[in-house]
Amino acid sequence: MRLALTLAVLGLMLAFSAPAARAQPPVRVDVQINTQDPGPAVPHGFLGLSFEASALGKISRFAHHGDLVGLLRSIGPGVLRFGGITSDENAAWTDARTPLPSWASVAITGAEMREIGALAKRSDWRVLLTVGLAHYEPEAAAREVAAASRALGTHLEAVEIGNEADAYAQHGLRALPWVAEAYEEQVSAYREAIDALTPNVPIAGPDTSGSGIFKEWGEAEVLAQRPGLALLTGHHYPLGCAQRPEPTITELLSPGVHGLEVHSLGTYMQIAQASGVPFRIDESGSVSCGGLPGVSDTFAATLWATGYIAQAMSAGVAGINLEGNPTNCVGYTPVCATDARALESGALRAEPAWYALLLTRSLIGEHPLPVGVTSAQSPNLLAEPFEGPGRSIQVVLVDDEPRGSAPLDVRVDVGAGHSSARVLRLTAPSLSATGGVRLGGRQVAPDGSWSAPPGGGPRVPIRSGVITLKLAPASAALLSAGPARRH
Repeated sequence: MRLALTLAVLGLMLAFSAPAARAQPPVRVDVQINTQDPGPAVPHGFLGLSFEASALGKISRFAHHGDLVGLLRSIGPGVLRFGGITSDENAAWTDARTPLPSWASVAITGAEMREIGALAKRSDWRVLLTVGLAHYEPEAAAREVAAASRALGTHLEAVEIGNEADAYAQHGLRALPWVAEAYEEQVSAYREAIDALTPNVPIAGPDTSGSGIFKEWGEAEVLAQRPGLALLTGHHYPLGCAQRPEPTITELLSPGVHGLEVHSLGTYMQIAQASGVPFRIDESGSVSCGGLPGVSDTFAATLWATGYIAQAMSAGVAGINLEGNPTNCVGYTPVCATDARALESGALRAEPAWYALLLTRSLIGEHPLPVGVTSAQSPNLLAEPFEGPGRSIQVVLVDDEPRGSAPLDVRVDVGAGHSSARVLRLTAPSLSATGGVRLGGRQVAPDGSWSAPPGGGPRVPIRSGVITLKLAPASAALLSAGPARRH
């Protein structure tokens, strides 16, 4: 007994006397910005949300009560999309001339569409509407579009015909061979029916499941739809719900995924730039099929979304819609209601992904700049700079390494003519945290509002055109450099 007690005491003494784990020395990273070659301005309405068509009725209830209008206003004018798989398989338009079909379990009505119109006008957001194509009903779709046009007016961004139609055959919704040309023939019939009731409605498409199929389907869409085609659309999910082993936070934030996303954006933009038709990522999230708890609802997904939004802006994309579900708080949704009572009252909670929209909102209207990143090591850092009014510069910095990794000593060369700089930091307790997210040390209030700290954040040193700051692993920052004052 005495021996055991003595060993226990010795163990405690050794534990307390053992040296603490040493903090790793910072890794120097140099960020060089080319201010001589700015890209096109990030368009207004770039940021957006996407919901399933089956959720349109639920969202319509928030037009005059609840937090959604305030949440949308806090981001600025954006695009609200209704689509997803339920636009083809579950939800259908119904009115006096259009009974609800036997395959549908959710009805979309004129009253709900009018409330969506009120929501759009109160928030100053526009609506991208997807009508079903899987069940071939062009006349019903035309009546839905006519009602949407009446309810939304100039707040109707465009109409998509079908959701991920390139995947219809694998879901048993079309017989093989199912190719882009066959899809365009059916879309043509829909367009004729729509034009007969509501001429000159802007059309978007082909709303592909990803960039891999977009070259074929995007080119076919451009050839078949111009000049009536207003917008090219496609989806992006870096990880799949059916992949094995299951997706992880490490994989989501890996350099490999970042590299694939650069390639994917390039594929989308190749068709858009060649055709002169803007391209929008109208549905995106961390893991497909609603997301994966422990990945999609964490701060890691916030960092992923922050980086991907900034990458999309730099690539010249017209906008991005983060997919959401107002009734599922453990998926990839930016906002949700925690229970039935909250849903009824419109009390929506800002999830971690919402902070990615807050951080990037100030980049709207600014011009992306070419950038180079050099370091003796290979930090998992994303850096995207933008030029604003008066040659001001903002830089999005995202360090995707986990806590415990070496911090970064980041030196950003913004060039001469900048006398002051501030930093707005995006933080959370860990990559796996589902709460505790802070932007500028502040969280979104219960009513959906968020206010920046005084001056936009603490000052950081700038000397001879170089800004130096420490960036902790598992965090992001928005660095802002203002022009020098003229006396």
